[in-house]
Amino acid sequence: MLTDEITQAVDACLATDRADRIQQGAALVEELAHYGFDGPEYMKFRNELWAQSEPILKGMIRNGKLGQLAIKRHRERGIALWISPEDSATLKADAAARDEILIEMQIKALKTFRRKALIEKEWDPNYGGPRGASCLMTYYIHTCIWEFGRVFKKWAQERVRWHELHALSDFGEETPSGRRGIAGLLQASGYLAEPETFVTIFEEILDEQKRETQAIIRLTIDGYPDTEIADKLKITNAAVRMRKSRFREVIYQAARERRIWIPEQLHAKAKINRAKHRAGAA
Repeated sequence: MLTDEITQAVDACLATDRADRIQQGAALVEELAHYGFDGPEYMKFRNELWAQSEPILKGMIRNGKLGQLAIKRHRERGIALWISPEDSATLKADAAARDEILIEMQIKALKTFRRKALIEKEWDPNYGGPRGASCLMTYYIHTCIWEFGRVFKKWAQERVRWHELHALSDFGEETPSGRRGIAGLLQASGYLAEPETFVTIFEEILDEQKRETQAIIRLTIDGYPDTEIADKLKITNAAVRMRKSRFREVIYQAARERRIWIPEQLHAKAKINRAKHRAGAA
C-alpha cells in the first residue's frame, strides 16, 4: 500500500519512534493552533519540516521511488502520469534537476499541508484505521507526492521546450518543428514584437563584429554545419565554435543592455536560482 511505503521511507530516515512522533506532533499542532498557524512559531515549524524532509525527498527523487509512488497515487484518482526512462535517468544523475523539482514541490506542498492538514484538520493523531495514524512527516510526504506529479509535468514540458530553444540559440540543427536559426528562435519563443524589429537589431549587432564572425554566423543561420563552414572559410572547427560562443556572449550582453530580447526559457540557471531564492524567502 502507498501509505506503508511512505511510512517505511520516513521510519528509515528518522531515528525517533513513530508513536513518539505522533504524540509530539499532536502537541505541536495544538500549540500552533493558538497562533492561527501563522507568525514566528509557525515559520520555525515550517522551516524545520522543510529541512527534515529534504534529505528524505531528495533520496526518493534520486532513486525513483517518489515518481513511482506519484504514479500510483495519480492512477488511484484516474489521472495519467508517465515518467520516461530519459527523465528518470536525468533525475538520478542531475542534482540541479532534482533541486529544481524539489524546491518547487516543497513550496506548493507546504501551502497545501498548512491548509488541509492543519487548518482543515485532516491530519488526525487518533486515526483508528487499519494502518493506524501517521506522523506529521508521513502526511507531509504524502502531500509532496501529489504535488510532485504537477511539478514534474511542468518540468518535463519545459525541459523539452528548453532543448528546442537552446538548439535554436546555438544556431544549430533544425528542431523537430523544422525551425532554424534566429528566425526560428523568434517564432519558437512566442515573442510578440514585430519580427522585422528583432531581426534588424540582431543584424546591427552582427554588423559590429569582425568579418570572420559575421561570416560564421550568417553561414550558420543559412543552415551550414560547422565542418562545412570551416572548409569554406579555411579555418578549424574549433575556431568556428569559438566564434559562435563569443558571439553568443555578445548577444547576452546586448540583452543585459536592453538592446535585444532573449526568451526567458534559455536562462535555465537563472530559473533555478530564482526558485532557490523563493524557497529561502519562504
